[in-house]
This record gives sequence, structure tokens and C-alpha cells, in this order.
Amino acid sequence: AGLNEWPLCERLLGLVDPDLFLLAGRYTLLEQTALDSFLPACATRGVGVVVGGPFNSGVLATGPVAGAMYNYTLAPSWVLDRAKALQTACRLHGVSLAQAALQFPLGHPAVVSVIPGGQTPAEVERNAAMLAEPVPENLWSDLKLAGLIRADALTPAEGITAC
Repeated sequence: AGLNEWPLCERLLGLVDPDLFLLAGRYTLLEQTALDSFLPACATRGVGVVVGGPFNSGVLATGPVAGAMYNYTLAPSWVLDRAKALQTACRLHGVSLAQAALQFPLGHPAVVSVIPGGQTPAEVERNAAMLAEPVPENLWSDLKLAGLIRADALTPAEGITAC
């Protein structure tokens, strides 16, 4: 099943025996509420999750620039503020916001892959390069300490690092 809302995925998980979910834009640097119950339930049952839209429709790829998109509309100010704080933390570790956004979901044991949605060959190559380049482990702990990601979010430093 592929959906944009984890509560609906979780409802399906209670009704059927799926192998895989595609969850778009709901387990990202900006949103981790799927950790409340859905991702742990998938991990317990051995159900894989492919995270689509790890850039939240663009803002985590472009950064907090004019015209940045979030959920397929112009990013509201709170999103731009949070993206700016994330980007600042990433830069302190020599990592782009896009690279951190692409790798973050892979830390959870239920997440088996990410689909960043490259539209051109150059974007696909860029995404592959960002996945191949390791992110310093202390970036993730610094993001947790700053309250920019949830303290209970498993990160690539703690979980699975390959897609």
C-alpha cells in the first residue's frame, strides 16, 4: 500500500498482512510522528517501509529559500524556520541539508529504502552520491540535542545504513 498518511497505513496494518508500505513525506527530518506507533509496529511485524518524499516536496532539498515547497504548497514560515535550523546544524558538520534528509529515514529498522524522486539524470546521480557519502555520526546526536529531530528517532548511526 502506498499512502501519504501513516495513520491510514497503520489501520491497514491492523486489517491485512502486508509485505511493504510506501509512506510519502511522513518520516523525514521535519516530521517523525510515524514513530508514535506505525514504524515500531512495522518493525515488530517485519513489514518493510519505503519512504517516499524524503525532501518533503522540496524544502529539504532546496533549503529555506523563497518559493520552497512543503507538502506540494509554498512552505509556511514555521517550516522555513525549522529547515533553516536543520541546514545550519548540517553545515556545521560539513553535510548538506539534502544529504541528511535523504539518509535520515534509513536509520529506522522498518525502512528498507527511500525514493527521493529525481527528475533528471543529474538529480538521480546527485541522490546516489549523497547516499554513498557517510554523514558524521555526531550530526544526528546534535540534531537530537537541539530538539530538531525526536530523541527516540533511530538514526543511520544507530540503525540500518543501506537502502
